[in-house]
Amino acid sequence: MAILGTLLKKGIRIREMLEQEYTSPYDLQKKELKELLITASQTEFGKYYNFSDILHGFRKGDKEFYKRYKSHVPIHNYNKIYSDWWKLALKGIKNVCWPGRVKYFALSSGTSEASSKYIPVTKDMTQAIRKTSVRQILTLSKYDLDPEIFEAGILMLGGSTHLNRKGSVFEGDLSGIQAARLPFWFQHFYKPGKKIARSRNWDAKLDEMARKATEWDIGIIVGVPAWIQILMEKVIKYHRVNTIHDVWPNLRVYVHGGVSFDPYRKGFEKLLARPIFYIETYLASEGFIAFQAYPNKRSMRLVLNNGIFYEFVPFEARNFDANGEIHPDAETLMIDEVEEGKEYAILLSTCSGAWRYLIGDVIKFTSLEDMEIVITGRTKHFLSLCGEHLSVDNMNKAIELVANDFNINIPEFTVAGIPYDSLFAHHWFIGTDDKVDPKALKEKIDLHLKELNDDYAVERSAALKEVLVDVLPIKTFYGWMESKGKVGGQNKFPRVMKNAQLDDWKTFLQNHTNGNRS
Repeated sequence: MAILGTLLKKGIRIREMLEQEYTSPYDLQKKELKELLITASQTEFGKYYNFSDILHGFRKGDKEFYKRYKSHVPIHNYNKIYSDWWKLALKGIKNVCWPGRVKYFALSSGTSEASSKYIPVTKDMTQAIRKTSVRQILTLSKYDLDPEIFEAGILMLGGSTHLNRKGSVFEGDLSGIQAARLPFWFQHFYKPGKKIARSRNWDAKLDEMARKATEWDIGIIVGVPAWIQILMEKVIKYHRVNTIHDVWPNLRVYVHGGVSFDPYRKGFEKLLARPIFYIETYLASEGFIAFQAYPNKRSMRLVLNNGIFYEFVPFEARNFDANGEIHPDAETLMIDEVEEGKEYAILLSTCSGAWRYLIGDVIKFTSLEDMEIVITGRTKHFLSLCGEHLSVDNMNKAIELVANDFNINIPEFTVAGIPYDSLFAHHWFIGTDDKVDPKALKEKIDLHLKELNDDYAVERSAALKEVLVDVLPIKTFYGWMESKGKVGGQNKFPRVMKNAQLDDWKTFLQNHTNGNRS
């Protein structure tokens, strides 16, 4: 078992895994916040918000430390923390939000905003991500895998490792930043290798990987579903085989994240000769938050002791406005105050200099005992024009169900809420290359959403008067992404479109497509 054996021989410690196993979540998180505050206490941010006074609160009882933290440090969204602090670090100034100079900035995918975001990636964060990655690799011992898998390579399809230099800092996809700094011992397993990974031409990179595919023995694939599916289709077509297993017979594991895998599942299965394990991760530009710890369990375990302190904001109208913007006085909870089954937006404080930072994701706890979560959507990616409270989780499940109903592949879709007569409608744009009747598709989507969401069912007989469905070729979605300069790596298509982004999408469709409408 080469990978696991190498980890153990290199002395990779699993103490952190055991610590989380045998320590209360509250104690782990209290310690994490204390260490973050101590480390950053002499930064400009730490001095401005008086971290020293917060730290004195740890000597008192009754969560005094957390009361002080909330009263001293305001909640930050990206625009606030960037304009007030991170833009200084981007200019090369030292000791802004974290000790030292930040050398790397990850460009986020920017699905919810018009432009990319610059997220600082410190040396401490790089090490934290690496340690959590090792934890995830070690969980493979719980899976029923043949020994050959651990001798095979790991294909990581991410952004270019050739980063853009901007003054004294470098910018690029987080996947590119991490791949450029892989530990020496891992490089033996890593594919496609340094040369191909440096390429900035996404199409050329995929073509070269397809050409060289037969030279590699791949057991594990890591990447965003849409681009992994495109790569596998290219490999199959180039080598004129029936399935990806004809080229990579030892492929047994796919590690994915960034978007729900449900809409892609059917398309993947058509490319495989036999079942594989799907393992979900929650690796954002801001840090490695959670990963699937057990096979056949579609939830992820929060990482509580590796450079991130979490706060949880009940995802309710009293804490967020109609556009998904958080109120400055929103209620925030520590890990010991959350409940199973409720939806929360997450605030992060990290070893990259994020402080009470709204990451934008909405999660739900499935197990407080194991600290396991599922991602249900985004604070801005939901529809509630008239009280239907439709989450991305609802949308993904409905698309998975209709794909099964019609035995078709629907890897991409987006939804918009629009005025309709004097009330409202939902406008779906469905990406599939399979033949399907738009009217029948519309009826099934509507039916499944009524079954999945009681509020939606009520509003469909009230203010939500219509559901519109446009069926489009899959290439249309990727064409729009390319027009935005967002091909490959961690980029993914937004599941909900609003305002200027929706206008831009409609303009693109007018100029580039012929779809079918119901």
